[in-house]
Amino acid sequence: MPSAPPGPAAGTAPTAPDRRSALRTGAGLAGALATACSPGATVHPSHPARPTPAPRASAGSRPAAAPRAFPGQPAQITHGPRDRPRVALTFHGQGDPALATSILDTAERAGAKITVLAVGTWLDEHPDVARRILDGGHDLGNHTLRHLGINTLSETDARAEIQGCARRLRRLTGSIGTWFRPSRAPGATPLVERLARDAGYPHVLSYDVDSLDHTSPGAAAVTRKVIGEVRNGSVVSLHLGYADTRTALPALLHELDRRGLAAVTTTELLS
Repeated sequence: MPSAPPGPAAGTAPTAPDRRSALRTGAGLAGALATACSPGATVHPSHPARPTPAPRASAGSRPAAAPRAFPGQPAQITHGPRDRPRVALTFHGQGDPALATSILDTAERAGAKITVLAVGTWLDEHPDVARRILDGGHDLGNHTLRHLGINTLSETDARAEIQGCARRLRRLTGSIGTWFRPSRAPGATPLVERLARDAGYPHVLSYDVDSLDHTSPGAAAVTRKVIGEVRNGSVVSLHLGYADTRTALPALLHELDRRGLAAVTTTELLS
């Protein structure tokens, strides 16, 4: 390896080129230090990076509605008023966020509003989706923390599932969400009903039309199942995380419109 060129003799002033080199070296060190202190830089273990704060509701976004009681409705709601041509398309919120965004976009292009019941761990992984739902004018609710069979859990565990998701919704949107729907069951046991009420949800949201989209029967089958059973006031169960659902939605919304049925949020259905 070639040896480095000799430097200036001890006690002598550096030459002009040497001074320029030193300045360049000093500038380079300053730039390196600035880069090391920049937000995205790798930091030395002796100076650990501060944790990134969890996303919170932004002041300029659509306000998150709180749960409300609907007089005359039972504690467990399966459908809305039969005398108005409205239906609620409710989606279990889990799965690929790209599918969820596509479903929201499709609904909005058709002038439809939906209700999303979100799983808490899904919100942990995709926190921006909560605000995306609300900013589109849709309802957002609680579908438990981990999507376990809530009716089979102990009282302590079932309470943790409901309240765990509620805390995530509140952190992200300022509200625990407008609705609670039990996970892995069409309805809630009396115990789960009580725990939901204790958490701040006056009603449990069930449904009277099950699309069976989670069985992946094909888009045409999803559309046929819903259109064959939907009536004024129906609450329809669908899922965000299935490609069949996304493919079926334009035809489903078209058929609802052809029959004079408006797709609205569950809050609007019952108001």
